[in-house]
This record gives sequence, structure tokens and C-alpha cells, in this order.
Amino acid sequence: MPDTEIAAKASFTTIRYAQCWEDADILLQGLEVQEGDVCVGIGSAGDNCLSLLTKNPERVIAVDLNPAQLACIELRVAAFRCLSYTQLLELMGSRPSEKRLSLYGQCRTSLSGESRNFWDNNQKSIADGIGAAGKFEHYFMLFRKYIIPLIHSRTKVEQLLEGGSPQRCAAFYDASWDTFRWRMLFRLFFSRWMMGRLGRDPSFFAYVKGSVADKILERTRHALRDLDPGDNPYLHWILTGHHGKALPHALREEHFEVIRNNIDRLEIRLGTLESVLEAEGPKSVDRFNLSDIFEYMSEETSQRVLAQIVAAGRSGGRLAYWNMLAPRCCPPEWGDRVERKHELETRLLNEDKAFFYSAFIVEEIV
Repeated sequence: MPDTEIAAKASFTTIRYAQCWEDADILLQGLEVQEGDVCVGIGSAGDNCLSLLTKNPERVIAVDLNPAQLACIELRVAAFRCLSYTQLLELMGSRPSEKRLSLYGQCRTSLSGESRNFWDNNQKSIADGIGAAGKFEHYFMLFRKYIIPLIHSRTKVEQLLEGGSPQRCAAFYDASWDTFRWRMLFRLFFSRWMMGRLGRDPSFFAYVKGSVADKILERTRHALRDLDPGDNPYLHWILTGHHGKALPHALREEHFEVIRNNIDRLEIRLGTLESVLEAEGPKSVDRFNLSDIFEYMSEETSQRVLAQIVAAGRSGGRLAYWNMLAPRCCPPEWGDRVERKHELETRLLNEDKAFFYSAFIVEEIV
């Protein structure tokens, strides 16, 4: 979710992200949410705010500037309330289905008027699976449909997604996947120009220096070679259009009932992060799920927003957020207010299955 700076540069009226492309497994480890905590999270498509509910917080406030993103969250909330676990996966697009429109019909009356109108006017997005409805997911669809077939056969994609031992994954990547054509076409498709126009927005790269594609390729190599591709839901979706045998945290069966039972603790707010923090007041929040919002801000703006976050946080509270390509964090001179968790960050980034990010930041309010 952008702050007001990026809102002046980019449009936020359609779905940009139909899924959260940030790994909730490392987010939860970084935040260490405690029972009874008050959490504030960037809304996006809602997945990671739903994951926070598995820790039994008192409240989770999901905030976003984009009404279309809030419609995504509302439909997920309705699905948890109204559908079975298997039906939820079908509606999302994680599993094949010919009955998504009828599943939507079961959820429809639980939506607000605004979200109901939005989805009523986007029936094709429902039929295709709501997890495929965003601009970013369409970008990956183009990669899957037009680029990957120029590089590797379907059989080779299936072999990659089988995963296995660290030795097997590294050997397969080195010998079979990491070809000249893979590197060349990857760099072309994930260049600043292509990502800006087809995947994100050109203004999102205003504060990025250096080669976008090279940095993403380096992290992708880590995910495909050093981690297990068979256990990576983000990679499965990019290469197949569904989650296969791997599921993101909020969609795993063991979390379904606890999320459903805690769903009324999720509050959805339209607006800026700053407006929510102002409304909640000083020392009112324990945990902050900040996505990669500082990626789109100047250093001056990011420090102003970080200062407001720290002021709204309670002692012992934590901030967690990603840097994709623009480095952002609390300044070192704030050491009397914020403690950076360097060792934890390094370990969690090494485990991060959402492999687009160059850094994962965890800071604790003193």
C-alpha cells in the first residue's frame, strides 16, 4: 500500500495485487505476534493480515488506499465465513474449479455494497480465480505463457517444482535450468522498463538505482537453487498459475479454522497508514506489517513515516517490512528508540520464499 507521496504519482483504482507476494512465514517469525496484540498491516490482497489472525491478536487493522484491494480482502473474509476449506481454495484459484461463480454467490451477501458492486462487475476475474485478478498476476501470466516456453519444456518445469534435497535442487539448477537463454530472457522480462509497464508502475522505481533485473535474478537463483522449489507457493503460481502442492500460510488447512474463528478481529480501513496511526493514537500498536511501502518513498518521506510508526508503537513492539530494490530502514541515530534485529533479518531473508526482495527489515521499539 502506497503512502500519499506515491498516490500522487500512480493510479489506485484497479487490483494491483490479487495475492500478497510476501512470505508470511518469515513475517510471523519476525513480528513474533503475541496473543492480545494490536496489529496494523498493509492491506494489499489481505493474505498476510489474515495470517496474523493465527496468532490470536486482539485486533488486526488492514489499511489500503485502493478500494479494489479492500474488495479483495472483503471477499476473502466472506469466503472464510461462508465456504468450506476446499471451496476457499477453488475460489482463490489455488485449485481447479468450474463453479467459482456459484461459490461467489454464497459469499456475495456478506460483502459491503461497494465490494459487491466491484465483484459483480468483474465476473471473469471470479471465474478465473480471484488470486489471478491483479496486474502483477497478469504480468506473471505473460511470463508463464510466452517466456517460459521459449526457455524450458513443461517437463523441465515439472522437474524443477518437484524439489527435493538441497543437493538435488542445486544440481538440477546448475545442470538443467541455468542456461544462457534463461538468464537473457529473464533479464529482459524483469527489466525496469517491462516491470514498470506490465507488472507494477513506472513510478514505483523512482528511488531504485542499478539494474533491477540483475538484482531479481540473483534472488531468484537463491530460491530455485538453495531453497526447495517444491515447497514454494509463489514459484508454483508463477510457473503454473496455481499453488499445486505448496500453499501460502493463510491458505494452509491447519490455519483455516483459527482464521475463521478470529475473522471478526480483522478491521478493514480505506485510507493512508498515517491516517490510521493518527486515529489509533500514541503507543497503541504492538505489531506493524508494512509490506514494502518504503520502496516507493524518498528517504525523507520514509523517515517521517517511520517516526510516526515508532511513536504509535508500544515498547517491545515490532516493525517488519521488505526492501525490494531501494534500501530503507530506521536511521542508526534512532538507536535509543529502535533496535535493529540484524541476525534475525539475515536468517529470515535466507528462508524467504518470495524471492523478489533484497532485504527483510525487523526493528523493535525500545
